[in-house]
Amino acid sequence: MLTILVANIKGGCGKTTVATHLAAASAAAGLPTVLADVDRQRSSLGWLERRPEKAPALVGLDWAKDFTDTPRGIKRLVIDAPAALKTKQIEDLVKMADVVVLPVLPGAFDEQATQRFLVKLDELKRIAKKKTTVAVVGNRMRARTKAADRLDRFLGGIGHQVVTRLRDSQIYADAAESGLSLFDMPGKRAAEHRGDWQPLLAYIDGV
Repeated sequence: MLTILVANIKGGCGKTTVATHLAAASAAAGLPTVLADVDRQRSSLGWLERRPEKAPALVGLDWAKDFTDTPRGIKRLVIDAPAALKTKQIEDLVKMADVVVLPVLPGAFDEQATQRFLVKLDELKRIAKKKTTVAVVGNRMRARTKAADRLDRFLGGIGHQVVTRLRDSQIYADAAESGLSLFDMPGKRAAEHRGDWQPLLAYIDGV
């Protein structure tokens, strides 16, 4: 089983969007997948409740209080972590993970919080020994804006691999409202945005 932890101590950076899309992409590829929600707000589980029956099936686990066992035969475990994680929580979650996917938004506050989180990650043995890798994702990017240029400069100096940059689009909110992802949606618009995810999916497949 490959375990993907989606985490950042900064709230509102798109962790649930990334986690639900990674889970949906795995399910669409035919891999039995679990989406574990560690956040007390249970946004990922709410998305699962809205998910149509015809969409590729996913198993949801409520990990807000305890880390329960995953069902047998699962190939992918995607963990949606809350913001403001305590050090012990970070350690416990990273121990489970093969890869940490870290979304970051353009903006000074997000960059500052992300830098602090990366410092904490780098102190962990699994990260230092590269048993768990870190994939940084620039999220809600708007081309040719000062914020995007600033984030590119920040990402260029953080010492971790920036795997992809996801464009800002209303399509993500539309998908979330219906319990769907870009990987469940037909049409040219969804297909164009799915292209942003391919480098991340390829990176995860290679872990």
